[in-house]
Amino acid sequence: MTGYPTIHHGEECMRDGMQIEDRNIPVADKIRLLDALSETGLTEIAVGSFVSPKWTPQMAQVEEIIRGFHPKPGVRYTAAIFNERGREQARQFTPPLSPAGRGASTQVNMCDVFAQRNYNRTQVRELAGLADVVASAKARGVTHGGIGLASAFGSNWTGEFSHEQHMLLLDRQYQVWAEAELTVKRVSIADPMSWNLPHRVERLLEDIKARWPSIDEFSLHVHNGRAMALPSVYAALRVLDSGDVLRVQSSIGGMAGCPYCGNGRAAMMIATEDLMHMLEGMGIHTGVDLYRLIEVVWMAEEIVGHQLYGFVSKAGPRPRYDRLYAMDMPFIETLEEAKHFLRGPSSYAGQSSPWPGPITSWMRSESPRVHARAVTVTNGTRQAVASATDGLPTAE
Repeated sequence: MTGYPTIHHGEECMRDGMQIEDRNIPVADKIRLLDALSETGLTEIAVGSFVSPKWTPQMAQVEEIIRGFHPKPGVRYTAAIFNERGREQARQFTPPLSPAGRGASTQVNMCDVFAQRNYNRTQVRELAGLADVVASAKARGVTHGGIGLASAFGSNWTGEFSHEQHMLLLDRQYQVWAEAELTVKRVSIADPMSWNLPHRVERLLEDIKARWPSIDEFSLHVHNGRAMALPSVYAALRVLDSGDVLRVQSSIGGMAGCPYCGNGRAAMMIATEDLMHMLEGMGIHTGVDLYRLIEVVWMAEEIVGHQLYGFVSKAGPRPRYDRLYAMDMPFIETLEEAKHFLRGPSSYAGQSSPWPGPITSWMRSESPRVHARAVTVTNGTRQAVASATDGLPTAE
């Protein structure tokens, strides 16, 4: 591996998140949330989806949201589109929505049951339509295409899918593009039912790269209902290299879900704040203000009326040199008290404190015995560097 892939991130709170929340959340609150997301440094945000309000009433007012929010320059705003009617609606709102790309892709659902529940079509019908999708793309002047799997790793109705099944359905799509003399550049892996496991993601991406070297753009839309989505993204980061692109989606607080997969809100996604925390910790610059993002998570919890599912929004990021905790802070017991990492001492006012006096340590600058430490800049992050003799207390 030669470095990490280029990462393109998409925020799904307003689409995959809101589609499973209360349909009566006011438009004004949704606009407030979308505007706040735009100020965090995120570069791509889904604003909703153009779908039938009969089946997804939470998206009934998506046009009002698009008319009312305040687009931020440099942010790409998208919407999920599933048919020609949706494409026409999207064109009416472009801008502020970003123009759709000229690329084209095929996709086959691994689960025939989920294909019928979610898209009202069978897997056989999806396979039968592959040639039409490719022919239409070629007629529009598309020069390269993509292939993809939905319900990739397993189904709550039919069980786990094998690696051999993955490669068979991908190859079937690949051959349709090849027969049309079009190069396949992209692959998408979608897992709405949370069957992903890191070792399976690793093997699948390794074999795709080995079998089809023309593919250098990979999309992972993996849900986190069984807590494996973030490890699966990590596996992808280890397999792909600096010549690849990894597109990955997440949602603040993990807010997401699917009414068709049998898990509802439990079919959550990776919490965006957890993903960004991991990337930054690995030295991958995101451009996201993590503390501001956490404040938006708290805003989202107030708007939807319940606690969300991420971790970094509760414990805070690993505290850096300028945000280390007060050494003699009192007991911290509740989630509200834990918010001191951003809200300060007022979060734990009145809590018990058994320490008889101030706590000092040679390991902190508050102590006169601490060794001097240099500060360097690595990947845009200031880091303290210990001296060669650091790590032991100074003799009295």
